[in-house]
Order: sequence, then C-alpha cells, then structure tokens
Amino acid sequence: MTFSLELSEEQTDLRDWVHGFAEDVVRPAAAEWDEREETPWPILEEAAKIGLYGWEFMANAMMGDPTGLTMPVVIEELFWGDAGIGMAIMGSALAAAGIAASGTPEQVMEWVPQCYGDAAHVKLGAFAASEPDAGSDVSAIRTRAVYDEATDEWVLNGTKTWITNGGIADIHVVVAVVDPELKSRGHASFVIPPGTPGLSMGQKFSKLGIRASHTAEVILDDVRIPGSCLLGGKEKLDERLARVREGKKGKAQAAMQTFEATRPAVGAQAIGVARAAYEYSLDYAKERVQFGRPIIKNQSIAFMLADMATEIDAARLLVWRAAWLGKRRGFRNAEGSMAKLKAGRVAVWVTERAIQILGGYGYVKDYPVERWHRDSKIYDIFEGTEQIQQLVISRAISGMRIE
Repeated sequence: MTFSLELSEEQTDLRDWVHGFAEDVVRPAAAEWDEREETPWPILEEAAKIGLYGWEFMANAMMGDPTGLTMPVVIEELFWGDAGIGMAIMGSALAAAGIAASGTPEQVMEWVPQCYGDAAHVKLGAFAASEPDAGSDVSAIRTRAVYDEATDEWVLNGTKTWITNGGIADIHVVVAVVDPELKSRGHASFVIPPGTPGLSMGQKFSKLGIRASHTAEVILDDVRIPGSCLLGGKEKLDERLARVREGKKGKAQAAMQTFEATRPAVGAQAIGVARAAYEYSLDYAKERVQFGRPIIKNQSIAFMLADMATEIDAARLLVWRAAWLGKRRGFRNAEGSMAKLKAGRVAVWVTERAIQILGGYGYVKDYPVERWHRDSKIYDIFEGTEQIQQLVISRAISGMRIE
C-alpha cells in the first residue's frame, strides 16, 4: 500500500462522528472538569456507551487499519474538544499499547479488555515507567522485580511518578528492572492485576494543564504477582537476557517499545489542541472590530493566522507519515520523534499566538485559549521531552552516539 493523504469513506465518517462527540459532549464540559481537576467519569461513561471508549474500538482503529491513519484522525478530533478530557479517555490506551508491545497474544486478549471494562462498568489502565529520578533517562529506572522461583511469583518494589490514571487504574503496566547490571536492557514489563496488595497511590499532582486527566505517583511495596503477569513470558525474557549478556543485540527496551508506538498519537493530540486555538482565534479575528474594521484585515493578524494554519498542516503531515511508517515498522530517521517534536512545538506556539490575537480576553478564563495554552505545554515534555526527541533524531540521522 502506498502512502496517501486521502481518507477512506469509513475514516471520514469516523472522524465526523468523533468530532460530533467532541463538540456536543466534551467541549461544553471542558472548563468545569479543568477547574475540578478530577477524572470526568460521566463523560467516560458516555464515551463507553456509544462505543468510543473500549478495547473493541481501539483494536479496530489500530489493528484493523492498514493505513495507520485512523487513530491520529480520531485523536485529533477528540483533543480538539479538550485535551484533559481527551487524555482521560485515551489514557488507558497507553497501558493497552504497553501490553500489546511486549505481551503474548494470550496476554493481550486477557488484559487489554480489562483496561477498559464495558459500558456498565468502566475501568481504567495505567502505564508506569517514569520515576522520581528516571524521566527522560529510562536507564535510571530503579523499580525492581525479583523472581521467587518457589512460588512462581514476581515481587516488585519501587515508586513510579507522573502516571496517568496512577493508583486509580484497574490494570497497571509497570516497567521494572530484572537485571541491574544490564541497565536499560535489563528491563521488563509486568501487569499488576486489580486489587493486588502492596500497590497504592502516592501524591496526586495538581497540574498546569490537562487537569481533567488524573496524574499521580504509584507506590509498589512488596507487590507479588503471578509469573504469568510478566509480559512476553519468562522463557523469552531469559533468552533475551542471555543474548544481551553475550554481547548480542536484545529486543528493544520495554519502555521505549511503548513510546515508539505512541509518539504519532501524542503528536495528533497536540495538533488537536493547536487546531482548536487556531480556529477559535480565526473566528474571533473576523468578528472583533477595532478602528472600524475586523482585526483580521490587519496584516499583522492575518499573517499570524496564515503561519498558524501552515504550521498545523506541516505538523499533521509529519504525524500522518509517522503513523503510516509505524504501521509498517518503517522508521528510518526517527520519523515518530520528528512528528512528536514538531507537533509539540506547534501546539505551544499556536496557542500562544491565539492568546496574542485575543489580547486581554485571551488571558482570562472566560475564553478557552488560555486553557489550550496551558494544555499545550505538556507536549514539549511527556513521552520524551523536546530535547530527548532531538537526541533520538540526531542519533538516527548521524548514526553516531550523540550525548
């Protein structure tokens, strides 16, 4: 299949359907849940009721799509509605992606549905990689998983931080160290089933943006899980560790496997936020009259909007290319990181320009652009900071170990 910018009729219908939900349900509730800083359970339930929140939808949109474009299209529309609520709806997908990236087919079928539940009982998933001293540097992860051969259990201890749905999720996917001597190549991913003793929520963070999405620490204190909860299984883990100890190439590091798969989706989130701010400021500029004419008739405003539209389109093209290449495992020059880097920068810049166009009105909570600006900044930070994306790209294009 060749790369194409033309969406199928099914993709176009899906885009319009999600946009309708974002416009009618998400956007009207955005300011309230941003202020409350709580998980918007009623909206999650509504999304589950119509089939937007659920493992079947994710499976069809991701695995059933040969183009790779369906998820970016859906995500852009949802985050056009609101990034905080969008993250509350999409947060479980990161846990699902972690399971899919490392798990066996049997584990995927067992655990991914439990990340979502159903319309009657909505559930959540969480992916836990970051730690207080291990954010961008995944090799600094200290959470330890030790195998108890006598009981065929893994025992996990450590603290995770900045975790979406952390501590309130039904399913936690945790990246932990199984062989400290191998550093990042000695990591593995584990599923922590619901109600497992020893897992608790630490500090819940009050954030600048995406405030409707729950973010907290996850404490692991002698958490014992069955051997079957090691994603991929112990036999494959032992084989991989043996290869690495012999100096051979091992499979990609556990956390990075998940991030590589999700970076185009994160870029699509940023584009949704940027597009919301651009469209709002465009409409405002057409209606706002100063010195006897709409302010868009001033080149200083019109040219700003022209640049905003251009940057958004450029970012979207990079995201779509990355999503298409990712579907084919075709990354050559860190295209996923390029897309995420560009989209994050565009979101911050566009939302800042939107505030400038609205002037004083853009600076107050009566208008949504200040919230979009607050929401946008996270896209320069999570799932690899702007500087980490530059590092990944520079290594890919040079073939050298840039430090």
